[in-house]
Amino acid sequence: MSTTVERSEARLLVPSLMFIALVVAAVASLGTPLITSVATTFHVALDSAQWTLTIALLSGAVATPVLGRLGAGPHRRATILATLAVVVAGSALTVLPLPFAWLLVGRAAQGVGLGLTALMMGVARDHLPEGRSAATIALISVVSIIGAGVGYPLAALLTDFGGVRAAYGLGLFVTALAFLTAWRSMPVAPGGRSAHVDVVGALVLAGGLLLVLFLASQTSLWSDHLTVAVVLAIVAVLLLCVWIFSELRSRTPLVDVRAMRHPAVAGANIAMFVAGIGMYLLLTLITRYAQTPHSAGYGFGLTTFVAGLVLVPFSVLGFVAGKLTPRVGMRIDGPLLLAGSAVVVGGGFVLFAAARSNLAELFVAMGVLGFGVGSFSAAMPGVILAVTPKSETSSAMSFNYVVRSVGYSLGSATGGLVLAAGTHPGDLFPNDGAYTTAALIGIAAMAITTMTSLALARRRSPETNPTPSGDRRAQPGPVESMTGSPEGRRPEQERKVADT
Repeated sequence: MSTTVERSEARLLVPSLMFIALVVAAVASLGTPLITSVATTFHVALDSAQWTLTIALLSGAVATPVLGRLGAGPHRRATILATLAVVVAGSALTVLPLPFAWLLVGRAAQGVGLGLTALMMGVARDHLPEGRSAATIALISVVSIIGAGVGYPLAALLTDFGGVRAAYGLGLFVTALAFLTAWRSMPVAPGGRSAHVDVVGALVLAGGLLLVLFLASQTSLWSDHLTVAVVLAIVAVLLLCVWIFSELRSRTPLVDVRAMRHPAVAGANIAMFVAGIGMYLLLTLITRYAQTPHSAGYGFGLTTFVAGLVLVPFSVLGFVAGKLTPRVGMRIDGPLLLAGSAVVVGGGFVLFAAARSNLAELFVAMGVLGFGVGSFSAAMPGVILAVTPKSETSSAMSFNYVVRSVGYSLGSATGGLVLAAGTHPGDLFPNDGAYTTAALIGIAAMAITTMTSLALARRRSPETNPTPSGDRRAQPGPVESMTGSPEGRRPEQERKVADT
């Protein structure tokens, strides 16, 4: 009877984790297709309307490590429910007939939900059977990305029929449903854990990330006020350096930066950062190209809703790749999977650079991108968690998602800068060659990602390699492998440590 109950709970827990991760990703991405409609509805400039997306990314990037640290403690269930309550309240603010400033507050509250993805992974690792947790974590990582592809066309369709409030109303409905789902399904964290939030570190990190995302979103600043942009970039780097230094000295760091120095973790985060730039670059290139009117000499002049349908192959093939990758991971090492996935994304860039004369070619390129992104996202958690203690799952993956968010923002900014440079004075749209130039930059980014992943594969020691069964949880973390109890250490490992 007990076994039957546990299996039933596991069956309910997996879809709950997937649904919550999908909802928070889709709701946070609602700002992308609604920027023009927000500017029209609230009578603000496009640059101001752009902040409905930027502020969600910012709050998510700041909340992610904080929630990751809270999720590592005994109050993880309360943290999840409180965070979803904040997201629901923010969703209500976006629907109510309030001034534009309140819309930004609501979008910031919605962005906080992005920090829940890593907590969903922590729950899966703690409460699911070993054989199932790795595949579930991989799919959580995938749906956190393809959620943008799900939210984009739905939001655009609702905007066409009911205005921007209707689109945000969808966000309120699904976030309320996610809260109820979490209330019924989220288990209590295992005992014996503690969590302390470094408030000063969180504020310094928030300042650095605010400047990074501001510089990434305000592409005109680099062309019109280059000196100001460079000064702000230097300040951002200094703040992030101060944050890293303070985390290294803190007894209760927001993120265990020392663990991030492990070759597997550091290499994976570097690969995630560069790959994030390339992935989001191609995503923005294709959607923008599809909406460019024929009068520009290229493009297809698609409406917001139809352009959103171009993301369907991205979402579908991304999910397929997420299902297949854990099985392939039983036979192929994680870093090699990252390298292969980067090659696939690079292939999407090649297709876009060489063939984009008809809409079918854009669908193919988007499908290739989705498959590569889905595979990369599914393989990434396994590489990091193979050397991470179970208690630090949420914290380690939170840092990885901060890296990913910054990479995505820089990818979007890179595309905007390249296309702006390719726009002649007096023209509204860039020339067709600017898209090719941006695609070549993306190919270079994915080549760097591939080489980083291959280097990581060569550096992995036998202790960090996956077991033949593909269960990465069985491997000791960086702390466990050096300071684990004698009874949990194999004789060969004891001799290695002794020899060292």
